[in-house]
Amino acid sequence: MPAYYETFERLKVVDCTDQRSFLFFHAFLWFLSMSLLASVELAFAANGPLAQSLASYTPRMGQSMMAQQVAQTLQDGGALVVEAGTGIGKTYAYLVPVLLSGQRVLVSTATKTLQDQLFGRDIPRLMSALGVVLRVALLKGRSSYLCDQRLHRARQDAVLTPADWHTLARVEQWAQFTQQGDLAELSGLDEDSDVVEWVTSTRDNCWGSRWPQLHRCHVHKARRNAMDADVVVVNHHLFFADLEVRESGVAELLPTVQAVVLDEAHQLNTIGVQFLGQQWGTAQVQSLGRDLLKSGTQLARGWVDWPGLQHALQEAMQMVIAATEDSQAPAIHALQRVMYSVVAALEMVAATSPEFVQLLARAEHLLQSVVIFSEPPAADVVRWVDKSVSHCQFMEAPLHIAEAMQRKTGWGLSRESAQQAWIFTSATLGLDQKLSSFVEMCGLQHAQVLQIPSPFDYANQAALYLPDDMPLPHGAAHSQAVAQLVADAAQVLGGRTLVLTTTLRAMHAIAAHLRKSAVPDSKIVVLLQGEMPKRKLLQLFSAGAQAYILVASASFWDGVDLPGCALQLVVMDKIPFEPPDDPLVQARAKSVELGGKSAFMHYHLPQAALALKQGAGRLIRSETDQGVLVVCDVRLQHKGYGRKLLAALPAMRRLHTSEDFQCALQALTKLSTMD
Repeated sequence: MPAYYETFERLKVVDCTDQRSFLFFHAFLWFLSMSLLASVELAFAANGPLAQSLASYTPRMGQSMMAQQVAQTLQDGGALVVEAGTGIGKTYAYLVPVLLSGQRVLVSTATKTLQDQLFGRDIPRLMSALGVVLRVALLKGRSSYLCDQRLHRARQDAVLTPADWHTLARVEQWAQFTQQGDLAELSGLDEDSDVVEWVTSTRDNCWGSRWPQLHRCHVHKARRNAMDADVVVVNHHLFFADLEVRESGVAELLPTVQAVVLDEAHQLNTIGVQFLGQQWGTAQVQSLGRDLLKSGTQLARGWVDWPGLQHALQEAMQMVIAATEDSQAPAIHALQRVMYSVVAALEMVAATSPEFVQLLARAEHLLQSVVIFSEPPAADVVRWVDKSVSHCQFMEAPLHIAEAMQRKTGWGLSRESAQQAWIFTSATLGLDQKLSSFVEMCGLQHAQVLQIPSPFDYANQAALYLPDDMPLPHGAAHSQAVAQLVADAAQVLGGRTLVLTTTLRAMHAIAAHLRKSAVPDSKIVVLLQGEMPKRKLLQLFSAGAQAYILVASASFWDGVDLPGCALQLVVMDKIPFEPPDDPLVQARAKSVELGGKSAFMHYHLPQAALALKQGAGRLIRSETDQGVLVVCDVRLQHKGYGRKLLAALPAMRRLHTSEDFQCALQALTKLSTMD
């Protein structure tokens, strides 16, 4: 920590009843407030500590400008929204002021991968360069940590394939040595593996403080370390989950920090509505009934008719699954009555075993959710049901996070009255200078807004090609045409191609055509999202050991950083309009129309433009990158709204013909542009 903080600590005990001491004390406070800005300016100077310590560091005006504004917000409080174009170096621009501020700060980013990068690479590197020593903690959700109790029972209870049993053995061996219990330490473990479910806890099956060996609990230790740290690194999922838990007094992390930084802030609304809403499903009812019967017959046989209670739950659950829209309410009320009986039975035996205490907590939580769905929804939320043959999932979510987050965190407060500093940043937050869509969505009308353009020379580094011979973007012919264009281009480049699709159906269709028809006999390997973890896919692709085409959807439109020559061609199959059958999309569009505006022009089109801008950002990641962006959607050229969408893209040079496209690809194969 900088030396002037030690001086400040000593000055806090000065007797300010003496006028000279009083004036000196407040003069020092003024110096202290200014010294953060001065320290930040020095850190980013051409001869400053970053330049002296980091070989790759180059002073950037935009980065320094952002850092100064972050420092000012840390000093004054309030909210700052910063759109920092690709290449600004926004991570260092907020971390340097945070580390120099001496404040207790919570940093949240979009994914666990980015979280690990901040904690394991960026923060240690900067602390060393700046000469500061701080306590830094990494905190993830409970599903990221090994649960010793669950691991012990997995051998008895788990139903696994032979491959999964082998994975479980690896986990057991690693468990003997791990200190943090973070499953990310175990290389090669797929986070979607069935084994993860058996060796981690959930809110439903965690014993919490009732576990006799709580001191060994990795989740408990991680949370304790976070409460003691100066800087805590979390992800957005945990951030919103913590907000919800905090209301019950369990988590106290957020109220203890002086500042919050939310990186990759464009994902806040999407993630937030998942946690700020309510959901329950018949799978939870089935699981509760199964565990109720097992524990009841083993630990309290004869106290309650456990088989009868489980049967009643099963019947009520089947009524809910079979219910039509008209009979849904009576079916939920019937389930509610059975749930009251379950809670009453568990209350009677709870004192006899910790397992019953845990089951009671699960039953009460589920009952609370069922009760909520037995009543009409509030005006500002949307409800829907996802049905399959054997299960139903009931969901409720707010249209936006603005109102809820203003209430929970004070984001809507003016700069003068806000007690904490809040910094929101991303490479893509809006389409206008006020970043209106993001600001309104998050309820940040009082925030200071800063937009810093990318320093990259897109006109010389990148080109945009809109093929005009593509079929209309609806049907199998379009996916085949996209696949053929990708195959021909990738043969020229030797792979180096990322295909971004707007639907999983198109993703699989394009990948299948590439593998069967377009490049079956070449040396190009087609990688497909979902066939291995995202991290492994990107590691393979960036290593360049073979020629790769990566075909992906959804989560690959952002958060993918492949600088250099590993990626030189990005192909989008269609304009990324949001799915029209999504209940949240429908409700938001209806809300816009009720306000007297066009849902297409004021909701669908701006959201598509933001997604298009985000996807295009995958192409150029450094000052030396070269590449081509292709959007295979003729509507960009033939529809009036196409101009609005193209305006969201960086100012790339246009390729007007297929010959221009081929020439651009050939230029990328020159030695000056290849590794």
